[in-house]
Amino acid sequence: MKKKVFISDSFEKLRKYVANEEYKGYDPYDTLCSPVPFRSFTSWGPVIATQVQKRNPYNIRKLLRIEKGINPKAMGLFLEAYVVLEESGIGEFTSQCDYFFQWLSENQSTGYKGNSWGYNFPWATTEKYLPAFAPTVVATAFVVRGLFAYHRLTNNPKAKELILGAAEFVRKELARTKFDTGLAISYTPLFPDCCYNASLLGAEVLAYANSIVADKEDEKIIRDAVSFVLSKQHADGHWNYSMDLKTGEERSQIDFHQGYVLDSLLIISRLLKVNDAKWEAAMFNGLNYYKEKQFFPDGRSLWRIPKEYPVEIHNQSQGILTFLNFSHLGDEYTKFSRTIADWTIENMQDESGYFYYRKLKFYTNKISYMRWSNAWMFLALSRWMHRNATFKNNN
Repeated sequence: MKKKVFISDSFEKLRKYVANEEYKGYDPYDTLCSPVPFRSFTSWGPVIATQVQKRNPYNIRKLLRIEKGINPKAMGLFLEAYVVLEESGIGEFTSQCDYFFQWLSENQSTGYKGNSWGYNFPWATTEKYLPAFAPTVVATAFVVRGLFAYHRLTNNPKAKELILGAAEFVRKELARTKFDTGLAISYTPLFPDCCYNASLLGAEVLAYANSIVADKEDEKIIRDAVSFVLSKQHADGHWNYSMDLKTGEERSQIDFHQGYVLDSLLIISRLLKVNDAKWEAAMFNGLNYYKEKQFFPDGRSLWRIPKEYPVEIHNQSQGILTFLNFSHLGDEYTKFSRTIADWTIENMQDESGYFYYRKLKFYTNKISYMRWSNAWMFLALSRWMHRNATFKNNN
C-alpha cells in the first residue's frame, strides 16, 4: 500500500533543518569560493572545476576549503515563503518575515545604481567572470518577489523603497537590446546578453515597481520585453534558454526555466492588468507543453528535453509552483502540482528534512544545497500549505 504523504509533516522537517543550519549552506556553483587558483589553469579552469563539482555525488567542499554561505536569492525565497505562511493564518511568522527583510536590506550588492543582489560565490564562463555578489537580474527579481510580498503584508515604506530601487537598477544598469519584435534585458550589468527568462524577470521587477508608482516608460519596456519573448516561443509551446546576440542562434535547453517564463508572464499580466488573447494563448500553450512533455504522469520531471535523467530537485520544485500558480485554469493543474509534491517528498527528502540534489537512474546525489534545493522546496511547500488553508477557509 502506498504511504500517504502529508505536506505539513514534510515542511516541518524542512523548516527545522534550514533553521538549524541558520540558512547557511553549500551551492552547486560555489566551487570558485575555494582558495584553489582554478583561474590559473587557462580560461577553462574555473568552468571545468565548477562542472565537475556539480556532477560529483561526493561532497569534497571541506577538502577544497569551501565554507557554507548565505545566498541572497535564497533569503528572498525564504522571505516570500514566510509571508505566504503568515498570510495563510496557520501560524505566527512575523518575526521570521522581519528577520529576512532586514537581512536583505543590509546585504545588497554595492557599486551600482539602485538596489540589487547577487550570488555569494563567483562564477565564470570561458569568456566572462563574475565576482561574488556581482548583481544579477535573476537574483534581484526573486528578492523583489519576497520584498513585494512583505510590502503587501506590512506596507513597510522601506520595502517600497527597495522595490523602486530595484527598478532603478534594471532601468539604469542593465543593457537593453532592441529587436523588431521587442527587446531583451541583460542578465548582469557586466555584459549584454539575451536570456529569455532573465529578461522577463527584469520586466517583472519593473512591473512590481509600476504597480506601486505608475511609469509609462517602464510599462513600454515591460510590454516590449514580453513581446520579444512571445516571439521566441516555438509552435509546440516551448522556449529555448537564450539567443546569441552575435549569431542569432538559440541555446536549446528546456528545463525548469520553462516554468520561470510562465510564472513571469502570469505575474506581469496581473500586475499590468493585461487582457490580451496573445498573451493568454502563449501561456496556455507553454503550460500544456510543460505538463505533457517535461513531466511524467507520476510527477517525476525530465531533466532537459529529451533527457530523462537526472531527476533534478529544481525541476521538481518549479513544477509544484508553476502548476499551483495556474490552478485558476483548472483543477487538473492543482492536482498535478500535488502529484509532483508527493513524488518529490517520497523520493527526494532525507529523514533529516533536507531535499536531495539529483536522483539518477542507479544512484542519488544526496548533497544538501541551501538555495538550489531547500529554499525552493521551502517556498513550494509553503505555497501548497497556503493554498490548502485558503481552500478550507473559503469552503
